[in-house]
Amino acid sequence: MKISSKADRLVIKAKSRLIPILIIALAFLAFLFGGAFFVKKIVSNKIHNSPSITMLADKWKEYDYQAVYDISSILLEKKSFNNTILVYRGYAAFYLAVSATESQQAQFYIEESIHCLRLALAGAKKKTLGQIQYMLGKAYFYKDSISSYHYFADLAVEYLTKAQQSGYKADDIPEYLGLSYAQLNMTMESIAAFSEALLYRESDALLLSIAEQYSKAEQNSAAKQYLFQIIQRSNDDSLVIKSRILLGNILIKEGDYAGAQKEFEAILAKNENSADARYGMGLIYENQGDLVKARAEWRKTLRIQVNHSGALEKIQQYK
Repeated sequence: MKISSKADRLVIKAKSRLIPILIIALAFLAFLFGGAFFVKKIVSNKIHNSPSITMLADKWKEYDYQAVYDISSILLEKKSFNNTILVYRGYAAFYLAVSATESQQAQFYIEESIHCLRLALAGAKKKTLGQIQYMLGKAYFYKDSISSYHYFADLAVEYLTKAQQSGYKADDIPEYLGLSYAQLNMTMESIAAFSEALLYRESDALLLSIAEQYSKAEQNSAAKQYLFQIIQRSNDDSLVIKSRILLGNILIKEGDYAGAQKEFEAILAKNENSADARYGMGLIYENQGDLVKARAEWRKTLRIQVNHSGALEKIQQYK
Protein backbone atom coordinates (compact mmCIF):
# COMPACT_ATOMS: atom_id res chain seq x y z
CA MET A 1 0.00 0.00 0.00
CA LYS A 2 2.88 2.34 0.82
CA ILE A 3 4.49 1.67 -2.55
CA SER A 4 1.27 2.39 -4.34
CA SER A 5 0.75 5.53 -2.34
CA LYS A 6 4.30 6.72 -3.07
CA ALA A 7 3.85 6.04 -6.80
CA ASP A 8 0.66 8.04 -6.84
CA ARG A 9 2.43 10.96 -5.22
CA LEU A 10 5.16 10.85 -7.87
CA VAL A 11 2.58 10.86 -10.67
CA ILE A 12 0.72 13.77 -9.12
CA LYS A 13 4.00 15.63 -8.65
CA ALA A 14 5.01 15.00 -12.27
CA LYS A 15 1.63 16.22 -13.51
CA SER A 16 1.89 19.31 -11.37
CA ARG A 17 5.25 20.14 -13.01
CA LEU A 18 4.01 19.37 -16.54
CA ILE A 19 1.16 21.89 -16.48
CA PRO A 20 3.40 24.97 -16.00
CA ILE A 21 5.76 23.66 -18.69
CA LEU A 22 2.85 23.27 -21.11
CA ILE A 23 1.60 26.77 -20.29
CA ILE A 24 5.07 28.23 -20.85
CA ALA A 25 5.43 26.29 -24.13
CA LEU A 26 2.04 27.46 -25.37
CA ALA A 27 2.84 31.01 -24.39
CA PHE A 28 6.15 30.82 -26.24
CA LEU A 29 4.47 29.44 -29.36
CA ALA A 30 1.84 32.16 -29.17
CA PHE A 31 4.61 34.74 -28.90
CA LEU A 32 6.38 33.26 -31.93
CA PHE A 33 3.21 33.21 -34.05
CA GLY A 34 2.23 36.69 -32.90
CA GLY A 35 5.68 38.04 -33.61
CA ALA A 36 5.76 36.42 -37.02
CA PHE A 37 2.34 37.88 -37.84
CA PHE A 38 3.42 41.32 -36.63
CA VAL A 39 6.63 41.21 -38.66
CA LYS A 40 4.72 40.01 -41.71
CA LYS A 41 2.24 42.85 -41.31
CA ILE A 42 5.02 45.44 -41.01
CA VAL A 43 6.80 44.05 -44.07
CA SER A 44 3.52 43.90 -45.99
CA ASN A 45 2.64 47.49 -45.08
CA LYS A 46 6.13 48.65 -46.00
CA ILE A 47 5.92 46.92 -49.37
CA HIS A 48 2.41 48.21 -49.96
CA ASN A 49 3.27 51.80 -49.01
CA SER A 50 6.63 51.94 -50.77
CA PRO A 51 6.61 53.77 -54.11
CA SER A 52 6.27 51.29 -56.97
CA ILE A 53 5.10 51.04 -60.55
CA THR A 54 2.01 49.24 -59.26
CA MET A 55 1.27 52.25 -57.07
CA LEU A 56 1.73 54.52 -60.10
CA ALA A 57 -0.83 52.49 -62.02
CA ASP A 58 -3.28 52.60 -59.10
CA LYS A 59 -2.99 56.37 -58.72
CA TRP A 60 -3.34 56.81 -62.48
CA LYS A 61 -6.62 54.87 -62.39
CA GLU A 62 -7.79 57.23 -59.66
CA TYR A 63 -6.88 60.27 -61.86
CA ASP A 64 -4.56 61.44 -59.07
CA TYR A 65 -2.03 63.05 -61.40
CA GLN A 66 -0.19 64.89 -58.64
CA ALA A 67 0.42 61.61 -56.80
CA VAL A 68 1.62 59.96 -60.02
CA TYR A 69 3.99 62.87 -60.60
CA ASP A 70 5.33 62.80 -57.02
CA ILE A 71 5.77 59.01 -56.88
CA SER A 72 7.54 58.97 -60.22
CA SER A 73 10.05 61.52 -58.87
CA ILE A 74 11.07 59.06 -56.16
CA LEU A 75 11.22 56.07 -58.50
CA LEU A 76 13.31 57.89 -61.10
CA GLU A 77 16.03 58.54 -58.50
CA LYS A 78 16.89 54.83 -58.70
CA LYS A 79 15.66 54.06 -62.23
CA SER A 80 16.38 57.18 -64.24
CA PHE A 81 15.52 55.73 -67.66
CA ASN A 82 12.73 53.30 -66.82
CA ASN A 83 10.36 53.67 -69.75
CA THR A 84 7.16 52.95 -67.84
CA ILE A 85 7.93 55.46 -65.11
CA LEU A 86 8.87 58.13 -67.66
CA VAL A 87 5.60 57.60 -69.54
CA TYR A 88 3.49 57.91 -66.38
CA ARG A 89 5.40 61.04 -65.35
CA GLY A 90 5.10 62.58 -68.81
CA TYR A 91 1.36 61.96 -68.97
CA ALA A 92 0.76 63.21 -65.42
CA ALA A 93 2.81 66.37 -66.05
CA PHE A 94 0.75 67.08 -69.18
CA TYR A 95 -2.55 66.97 -67.29
CA LEU A 96 -1.11 69.02 -64.44
CA ALA A 97 -0.04 71.64 -67.01
CA VAL A 98 -3.49 71.75 -68.58
CA SER A 99 -5.17 72.19 -65.18
CA ALA A 100 -2.63 74.72 -63.84
CA THR A 101 -4.05 78.12 -62.93
CA GLU A 102 -0.77 80.00 -63.24
CA SER A 103 1.14 80.43 -66.50
CA GLN A 104 4.55 79.81 -64.93
CA GLN A 105 3.34 76.58 -63.33
CA ALA A 106 1.81 75.43 -66.62
CA GLN A 107 5.08 76.15 -68.42
CA PHE A 108 7.05 74.15 -65.83
CA TYR A 109 4.83 71.08 -66.07
CA ILE A 110 4.60 71.08 -69.87
CA GLU A 111 8.39 71.30 -70.16
CA GLU A 112 8.70 68.33 -67.80
CA SER A 113 6.08 66.42 -69.78
CA ILE A 114 7.94 66.94 -73.05
CA HIS A 115 11.29 66.04 -71.45
CA CYS A 116 9.97 62.75 -70.03
CA LEU A 117 8.05 61.76 -73.16
CA ARG A 118 11.04 62.37 -75.41
CA LEU A 119 13.15 60.13 -73.15
CA ALA A 120 10.40 57.51 -73.11
CA LEU A 121 10.15 57.66 -76.88
CA ALA A 122 13.77 56.52 -77.24
CA GLY A 123 13.03 53.21 -75.54
CA ALA A 124 9.40 52.77 -76.52
CA LYS A 125 8.09 49.42 -77.69
CA LYS A 126 6.07 49.18 -80.86
CA LYS A 127 2.75 48.75 -79.03
CA THR A 128 3.21 51.97 -77.02
CA LEU A 129 5.08 54.06 -79.61
CA GLY A 130 2.00 55.62 -81.23
CA GLN A 131 0.42 56.63 -77.95
CA ILE A 132 3.60 58.32 -76.73
CA GLN A 133 3.92 60.18 -80.04
CA TYR A 134 0.30 61.27 -79.70
CA MET A 135 0.79 62.63 -76.18
CA LEU A 136 4.03 64.34 -77.20
CA GLY A 137 2.22 66.00 -80.10
CA LYS A 138 -0.50 67.26 -77.74
CA ALA A 139 2.17 68.49 -75.31
CA TYR A 140 3.84 70.53 -78.06
CA PHE A 141 0.44 71.87 -79.13
CA TYR A 142 -0.29 73.02 -75.60
CA LYS A 143 3.20 74.49 -75.24
CA ASP A 144 2.58 76.45 -78.43
CA SER A 145 -0.75 77.74 -77.12
CA ILE A 146 0.71 79.10 -73.86
CA SER A 147 3.96 80.45 -75.29
CA SER A 148 4.51 84.07 -76.24
CA TYR A 149 5.96 82.96 -79.57
CA HIS A 150 4.38 80.17 -81.60
CA TYR A 151 7.43 78.09 -82.43
CA PHE A 152 6.09 74.65 -81.57
CA ALA A 153 3.15 74.07 -83.93
CA ASP A 154 5.46 72.29 -86.39
CA LEU A 155 6.51 69.81 -83.68
CA ALA A 156 2.87 69.23 -82.77
CA VAL A 157 2.18 68.38 -86.42
CA GLU A 158 5.26 66.17 -86.61
CA TYR A 159 4.42 63.95 -83.65
CA LEU A 160 0.67 63.80 -84.23
CA THR A 161 1.33 62.73 -87.81
CA LYS A 162 3.84 60.13 -86.62
CA ALA A 163 1.24 58.80 -84.18
CA GLN A 164 -1.17 58.29 -87.05
CA GLN A 165 1.54 56.60 -89.11
CA SER A 166 2.24 54.29 -86.16
CA GLY A 167 -1.39 53.20 -86.27
CA TYR A 168 -2.57 55.11 -83.21
CA LYS A 169 -6.16 56.36 -83.44
CA ALA A 170 -7.72 59.22 -81.48
CA ASP A 171 -10.74 61.27 -82.49
CA ASP A 172 -9.11 64.59 -81.59
CA ILE A 173 -5.98 64.21 -83.74
CA PRO A 174 -7.50 65.86 -86.86
CA GLU A 175 -8.68 68.89 -84.86
CA TYR A 176 -5.28 69.33 -83.21
CA LEU A 177 -3.67 69.05 -86.64
CA GLY A 178 -6.09 71.59 -88.09
CA LEU A 179 -5.32 74.11 -85.36
CA SER A 180 -1.58 73.52 -85.69
CA TYR A 181 -1.62 73.88 -89.47
CA ALA A 182 -3.57 77.13 -89.00
CA GLN A 183 -0.78 78.46 -86.77
CA LEU A 184 1.70 77.58 -89.51
CA ASN A 185 -0.44 79.36 -92.13
CA MET A 186 -0.84 76.06 -93.98
CA THR A 187 -4.40 76.89 -94.92
CA MET A 188 -5.37 74.02 -97.21
CA GLU A 189 -3.83 71.43 -94.89
CA SER A 190 -5.76 73.01 -92.02
CA ILE A 191 -9.03 72.84 -93.96
CA ALA A 192 -8.43 69.18 -94.81
CA ALA A 193 -7.70 68.31 -91.17
CA PHE A 194 -10.70 70.24 -89.87
CA SER A 195 -12.96 68.59 -92.44
CA GLU A 196 -11.78 65.19 -91.22
CA ALA A 197 -12.41 66.30 -87.64
CA LEU A 198 -16.06 66.97 -88.52
CA LEU A 199 -16.49 63.24 -89.16
CA TYR A 200 -15.73 62.56 -85.48
CA ARG A 201 -17.27 65.55 -83.73
CA GLU A 202 -19.17 68.52 -85.09
CA SER A 203 -19.16 71.69 -83.02
CA ASP A 204 -19.80 75.35 -83.68
CA ALA A 205 -16.23 76.20 -82.66
CA LEU A 206 -14.92 73.72 -85.22
CA LEU A 207 -17.20 75.15 -87.92
CA LEU A 208 -15.87 78.64 -87.17
CA SER A 209 -12.28 77.39 -87.44
CA ILE A 210 -13.05 75.92 -90.86
CA ALA A 211 -14.76 79.14 -91.96
CA GLU A 212 -11.72 81.18 -90.91
CA GLN A 213 -9.43 78.99 -92.97
CA TYR A 214 -11.70 79.15 -96.04
CA SER A 215 -11.74 82.94 -95.65
CA LYS A 216 -7.93 83.01 -95.57
CA ALA A 217 -7.92 80.91 -98.73
CA GLU A 218 -10.36 83.44 -100.25
CA GLN A 219 -12.93 80.70 -100.73
CA ASN A 220 -15.66 82.98 -99.45
CA SER A 221 -18.66 80.95 -100.58
CA ALA A 222 -17.53 77.97 -98.53
CA ALA A 223 -16.72 80.20 -95.55
CA LYS A 224 -20.16 81.83 -95.62
CA GLN A 225 -21.94 78.46 -95.60
CA TYR A 226 -20.31 77.55 -92.28
CA LEU A 227 -20.87 81.02 -90.83
CA PHE A 228 -24.57 80.96 -91.67
CA GLN A 229 -24.89 77.62 -89.87
CA ILE A 230 -23.30 79.00 -86.70
CA ILE A 231 -25.36 82.21 -86.69
CA GLN A 232 -28.62 80.33 -87.18
CA ARG A 233 -28.18 77.56 -84.64
CA SER A 234 -25.51 78.39 -82.06
CA ASN A 235 -26.38 79.24 -78.45
CA ASP A 236 -22.87 80.54 -77.82
CA ASP A 237 -23.06 84.34 -78.11
CA SER A 238 -19.29 84.76 -78.39
CA LEU A 239 -19.14 82.37 -81.37
CA VAL A 240 -22.10 84.09 -83.02
CA ILE A 241 -20.41 87.49 -82.65
CA LYS A 242 -17.14 86.19 -84.11
CA SER A 243 -19.08 84.62 -86.99
CA ARG A 244 -20.96 87.84 -87.72
CA ILE A 245 -17.71 89.85 -87.64
CA LEU A 246 -16.06 87.48 -90.12
CA LEU A 247 -19.17 87.35 -92.30
CA GLY A 248 -19.42 91.15 -92.29
CA ASN A 249 -15.77 91.49 -93.39
CA ILE A 250 -16.31 88.95 -96.19
CA LEU A 251 -19.39 90.83 -97.39
CA ILE A 252 -17.40 94.10 -97.43
CA LYS A 253 -14.80 92.44 -99.68
CA GLU A 254 -17.63 91.31 -101.96
CA GLY A 255 -19.11 94.83 -102.07
CA ASP A 256 -22.29 93.84 -100.23
CA TYR A 257 -22.24 96.79 -97.81
CA ALA A 258 -25.91 96.50 -96.86
CA GLY A 259 -25.40 92.85 -95.90
CA ALA A 260 -22.26 93.69 -93.92
CA GLN A 261 -24.03 96.55 -92.12
CA LYS A 262 -26.83 94.17 -91.13
CA GLU A 263 -24.30 91.85 -89.46
CA PHE A 264 -22.49 94.62 -87.58
CA GLU A 265 -25.74 96.26 -86.45
CA ALA A 266 -26.98 92.92 -85.14
CA ILE A 267 -23.90 92.80 -82.91
CA LEU A 268 -24.21 96.44 -81.80
CA ALA A 269 -27.89 95.93 -80.91
CA LYS A 270 -26.72 93.52 -78.20
CA ASN A 271 -23.41 95.19 -77.38
CA GLU A 272 -22.81 98.75 -78.53
CA ASN A 273 -19.24 98.50 -77.22
CA SER A 274 -18.07 95.88 -79.69
CA ALA A 275 -14.80 97.32 -81.01
CA ASP A 276 -14.68 95.01 -84.05
CA ALA A 277 -18.27 95.84 -85.04
CA ARG A 278 -17.53 99.57 -84.77
CA TYR A 279 -14.39 99.11 -86.86
CA GLY A 280 -16.42 97.19 -89.45
CA MET A 281 -18.98 99.99 -89.66
CA GLY A 282 -16.07 102.37 -90.31
CA LEU A 283 -14.90 100.17 -93.19
CA ILE A 284 -18.38 100.28 -94.73
CA TYR A 285 -18.48 104.10 -94.59
CA GLU A 286 -14.95 104.25 -95.99
CA ASN A 287 -15.91 102.10 -98.98
CA GLN A 288 -19.02 104.27 -99.50
CA GLY A 289 -16.81 107.38 -99.57
CA ASP A 290 -18.06 108.87 -96.27
CA LEU A 291 -14.77 109.40 -94.42
CA VAL A 292 -16.34 111.64 -91.77
CA LYS A 293 -18.57 108.82 -90.53
CA ALA A 294 -15.76 106.32 -91.03
CA ARG A 295 -13.35 108.26 -88.80
CA ALA A 296 -16.09 108.73 -86.21
CA GLU A 297 -16.57 104.94 -86.02
CA TRP A 298 -12.84 104.32 -85.76
CA ARG A 299 -12.55 106.87 -82.94
CA LYS A 300 -15.33 105.02 -81.13
CA THR A 301 -13.39 101.82 -81.74
CA LEU A 302 -10.30 103.25 -80.04
CA ARG A 303 -12.32 104.51 -77.07
CA ILE A 304 -13.48 100.93 -76.56
CA GLN A 305 -10.12 99.28 -77.37
CA VAL A 306 -7.20 101.69 -77.34
CA ASN A 307 -4.81 99.27 -79.07
CA HIS A 308 -7.11 98.16 -81.90
CA SER A 309 -4.57 97.77 -84.71
CA GLY A 310 -7.00 98.26 -87.58
CA ALA A 311 -8.50 101.47 -86.19
CA LEU A 312 -5.07 102.87 -85.31
CA GLU A 313 -3.88 102.24 -88.86
CA LYS A 314 -6.97 103.86 -90.40
CA ILE A 315 -6.81 106.96 -88.17
CA GLN A 316 -3.15 107.33 -89.08
CA GLN A 317 -3.96 106.85 -92.78
CA TYR A 318 -6.65 109.55 -92.85
CA LYS A 319 -5.05 112.24 -90.66
